[in-house]
Amino acid sequence: MANDINRLIDMLYERIEDAKAPALKPNMSMVDRDEMLDLLDELRAALPVEIKRAQELLAAREKFVDEAKRDVDRMMRQAELEAKTKVSDSEVLYAAKEKARQIVARAEERSRQLYQVANEYAEDALARTEEAVQAALDEVKQSRVQFRTASAAKMQEQRDKLDGKNDPDAEDKENG
Repeated sequence: MANDINRLIDMLYERIEDAKAPALKPNMSMVDRDEMLDLLDELRAALPVEIKRAQELLAAREKFVDEAKRDVDRMMRQAELEAKTKVSDSEVLYAAKEKARQIVARAEERSRQLYQVANEYAEDALARTEEAVQAALDEVKQSRVQFRTASAAKMQEQRDKLDGKNDPDAEDKENG
């Protein structure tokens, strides 16, 4: 989906970059308004998909963390069961408790690592989504400014033409 958003942004960029300039306004560009609006509608439709994907990643991270916690609980129960089934001889009991502590410590460490990895992954995915959304928004804003500028210039050009046709002194100046 990020590719679709980038493709739409590239298409907007290309249409604006390839837009023809009016004869007397080389800094201005004219774009097909309907085509630009269609591309913006497609972009708007694609963005919720990216947001949904980020939400799915967060849900997957939560599921991952919950599973890790269940694994830790299972390992702790297993360690406790193993410790209870051992002979209560002090050395054997001490060894069992130590082994259980080590298993729990390893499980807790693994849980912390898994949680950290899941958080980093989700943070990275959200950052990429945020960047894509921001880039799309910036492109839309830039296109809008360019469109307004081109439209205003075209309107002024039309006014100037109309003023020139209705002003008899302007015709005399042109002919004289």
